[in-house]
Amino acid sequence: MPHAKKATLVFLHGFAESPAIWTDFTRGFPAHYRLLMPALPGHGPQPQPVTDYSMEAQAQAVLAQLDAAGAEKVLLVAHSMGGYVALALADAHPERVAGLVLFHSTALPDTDEKRENRTKNQDFIRRHSLDKFMNSFIRPLLAPANRERLGTELQQLEAIGKATPEVTILGGLEAMKHRPDRTQVLRDARFPVLFISGHDDPAVPLDTLLPQLALPAQSHALLLQGVGHLGFIEAPELTRRAVLDFAAGVFGK
Repeated sequence: MPHAKKATLVFLHGFAESPAIWTDFTRGFPAHYRLLMPALPGHGPQPQPVTDYSMEAQAQAVLAQLDAAGAEKVLLVAHSMGGYVALALADAHPERVAGLVLFHSTALPDTDEKRENRTKNQDFIRRHSLDKFMNSFIRPLLAPANRERLGTELQQLEAIGKATPEVTILGGLEAMKHRPDRTQVLRDARFPVLFISGHDDPAVPLDTLLPQLALPAQSHALLLQGVGHLGFIEAPELTRRAVLDFAAGVFGK
């Protein structure tokens, strides 16, 4: 089937990640879907640092990649910071969005406490190096019961983070501090939204996400016990099935 005829799923990775996080997750997806996994600015195997890491600029970079691929209306599957980028894209170009999966992500802006923590992280990186930061940053994102079980996957994610340019990490932290409230995007959405959340997610606490479930006209949710912020490796079968079922509903396949 020609690419232009295929329903397109666009997978957006999160902060200090790369498209590689989706490799195992998307293995075995039906051939009638076209899968795109763009690298966000400054990320990926051949990162090219940029000067603007705002969610709006990142969304425009994703949109340019969609245009280049001839993808007009897509289902966005977006993890963490990727969700902030997806919401910025949906805010500017809702006509390009067939559906949205907020995969451990939120439409809320940072709290004052979160902004302070991001500034502390920036200071730590400048003083002690990106490598030392990554050695302590990713592990707490997993639910406690999964930290030893997923040791290999944790090391892979740490390696991806360490390979990301420091300027990208610092820029991403700064941009996330200043992103706006985009709950109105959910209220105005004419496309369905799937929320995937972990009960043990320290980055997007469940109690902050639950009120958002009522905002879209078409809302779906997968709430996972024993899962933190990385459900694509903590509960891959459940989250994969949720995305596929949601895609089938969006595209009628």
